[in-house]
Amino acid sequence: MEQPTFCHYCTDFIWGLAGYQCEVCNFMSHEKCLKNVKIPCSCIAPSLVRVPVAHCFGPPGHYKRKFCTVCRKSLESPAFRCEVCELHVHTDCIPFACSDCRQCHQDGHQDQDTYHHHWREGNLSSSARCEVCKKTCGSSEVLSGMRCEWCGILAHAACYIIVTPECTFGRLRNMILPPSCVQLFSRNFSKLHCFRISENLQTESDEDDDVDGSTQGSAKDVQISTDSSKQTLKIFDGNDAVKRNQFRLISVPRIAKNEEVVEAALRAYYINDEQQEYELQTFTQQALLSDDVINRNDAAEDSNLGSVFRESVPEAWIIRARPKDEEVIRIYPAWLKVGMAYVSLRVNKSSTTQTVIEEVLPLLGRQTECLQNFKLVEVLMGSKQVQRMVLDNQELILNRLKDIRKTSIRQMNQTRFYIVENSESIVRVNLFVGGLPPQLSPEEYTNILKDELAIKTNVVSVRHVYQAQGAVVLEISCFSEAERIYMLVKDTTVNDKPLNAVVVPEVMASKIPQNCCPLLVFVNPKSGGLKGRDLLYSFRKLLNPHQVFELTNGGPLPGFHTFSQVPSFRVLVCGGDGTVGWVLGALEEIRHKLVCSEPSVAILPLGTDDVLMDRWTILLDAEEPVEGAENGVAEPEPPKIVQMNNYCGLGIDAELSLDFHHAREEEPGKFNSRFHNKGVYVKVGLQKISHTRNLHKDIKLQVDQHEVELPSIEGLIFINIPSWGSGADLWGSESDNRFEKPRIDDGLLEVVGVTGVVHMGQVQGGFRSGIRIAQGSYFRVTLLKPIPVQVDGEPWIQAPGQIIISAAGPKVHMLKKSKQKQKKTGSLKEMRVDSVSVSEGGR
Repeated sequence: MEQPTFCHYCTDFIWGLAGYQCEVCNFMSHEKCLKNVKIPCSCIAPSLVRVPVAHCFGPPGHYKRKFCTVCRKSLESPAFRCEVCELHVHTDCIPFACSDCRQCHQDGHQDQDTYHHHWREGNLSSSARCEVCKKTCGSSEVLSGMRCEWCGILAHAACYIIVTPECTFGRLRNMILPPSCVQLFSRNFSKLHCFRISENLQTESDEDDDVDGSTQGSAKDVQISTDSSKQTLKIFDGNDAVKRNQFRLISVPRIAKNEEVVEAALRAYYINDEQQEYELQTFTQQALLSDDVINRNDAAEDSNLGSVFRESVPEAWIIRARPKDEEVIRIYPAWLKVGMAYVSLRVNKSSTTQTVIEEVLPLLGRQTECLQNFKLVEVLMGSKQVQRMVLDNQELILNRLKDIRKTSIRQMNQTRFYIVENSESIVRVNLFVGGLPPQLSPEEYTNILKDELAIKTNVVSVRHVYQAQGAVVLEISCFSEAERIYMLVKDTTVNDKPLNAVVVPEVMASKIPQNCCPLLVFVNPKSGGLKGRDLLYSFRKLLNPHQVFELTNGGPLPGFHTFSQVPSFRVLVCGGDGTVGWVLGALEEIRHKLVCSEPSVAILPLGTDDVLMDRWTILLDAEEPVEGAENGVAEPEPPKIVQMNNYCGLGIDAELSLDFHHAREEEPGKFNSRFHNKGVYVKVGLQKISHTRNLHKDIKLQVDQHEVELPSIEGLIFINIPSWGSGADLWGSESDNRFEKPRIDDGLLEVVGVTGVVHMGQVQGGFRSGIRIAQGSYFRVTLLKPIPVQVDGEPWIQAPGQIIISAAGPKVHMLKKSKQKQKKTGSLKEMRVDSVSVSEGGR
């Protein structure tokens, strides 16, 4: 050890530089702790993976107080994290990460109904407590402690091994959609596609990977040792690394023996094999830049090249495995109920796939079965993708191993061989396609898809049709056709409207536990000061990612379709008022297709009561004709219907919202915090203080068939909930014999007026309330001129005409924060929290 540090086992400080450090993964411990260490080194971790599942890496970011799972060092520079689990890793450590992500669905490979704890080491808070011994198990100084990524249980590295292996999904068990209930065939789709993570995340990640890959050599040249007694060497682990110019640097003494250099090169690639099995070959810098480098490598493979080290550039070497006449390989059974993880088998130059199957079956207790019923599958467990390839029966196993090692020594360490039963595999990919013209028949939708996407009807069928929304769900029985359609949809428009495609899983409702009421989560990443990305990550980590839907990727309909057969579920909406209206509007339109037609809806899920809330339909009937119609003849704009849940504003309220909306559209990157958003509202409000508007002269109001005389106001607001504009009480708490006490389920709307920007500011500050005008269940507003209007945070300019507001269908179930004991700090804040509304900002 070179400097004082903390023990990765007990997290205590190591005094006097008297500890031990692993030469491969940098694990450090006291001498007294060394004998108790159970954490596997990064070099053998791939061999311990039970079911290989690739990770889903998002864009690079800065993660404070986090540690790399591979090299165990602090993440001081931009690094990556998996969007599904707690894996954090450096950019250059990604190729060495295990494919040990959570298994969130069944895909036909090693499916299971009983789930074990999925342990992830480290990156716990310093206050984390062990479930077994109840002592602190987290650390902010080193990678230490264990956490199950399903149930969240925490434990020491010494304690987690005695925890019962079966996982019950912890406190959220009744809200989590069990992986055994979800089916998704996803062979040709990336994890980002499977979990419906926006394409921009994939683009950013890929761009960063390309940059790292192309500049890796030059970027790491700066790490060349300045010690004259040492030399820095570039190490490639195979032909693929040479082709991509991706290498790792090692620093060795100039007088180092060949064996020491080989061992250092293997450790750099997290390979723990004996150094006698490998050798190094040198390459000149000119050869590395050659277009025909692979051919040069093969030609020089058996030659004994001398040192080409120069003072100006590091020497470049490539690791090669020495040829073997025989070796021992592991064969894993693809079925998980055999009682053993793998069997070891010795193969020689004459061993083929068929002979391996013949020898393995008796070892697995299946010697009586026909050989033709089985196949040998090679599985590359990459951190980003798990690739499977069926081996030909006559393939020579030793030659196959030689080819893999020639391509990449690292890949050989991540390759397994599985014996698999030859069963007739069923391919069923469900693809949601939206953006189509509404109100068409299934046959018409099929014809459009034939014309625009050239779908093959022998493998593609329209399984579900959502006519009102212009969307269909395709069932595709061919992986390559599913991938082709998915990629083609992104560049296709119909009637000048772009199509969108989302891979949706199939929820097997019959397998859902009886007491389980899974939570369906919708998140709008553009709301809440652009903090939705972190919210998406948190929900994907806490729940099954297949429960979490990003609204900018297909809207709410894919989520409701996925849960359409679930007998009981609840909905959580994360976003602005416009987002809530968007989701509730979609629910209202398709509730007749849901087995659970009235799911409870929440904004905040903790400590809630189930309550009913009124919903309202707004008919917008403009009387002015629309210019630029066909044949130059002006036609009136057709009536438009929108749904309202929280409030509807006319005049100054909507005008401020519209100005804010335009400012955000022009520079969306600046609207990344609540403080800035409120600052923009204040700015646009101050600009309009001196403006005079006589809204009461420009509109007429009729409530329940009775004309209502309006006072001198600049804004008219219809409110359904006791919260407006970031939680302000616009109606007020004073008693009034003219009106009933407002409730969200009384079938009535309250009509309130404001006299201007100053009045609105006083309401927001809690100093005044609005001007109470009326209370009713049916409203007709006549607009005599174009006026700004907003509904649940969505603003626009409404042409002269009629606005009719009436009750909309059945009331919706909402989850409201439970009443708690009042604190002495006042009631305004508590009243705002109790409300089912959300902050301003629209979608």
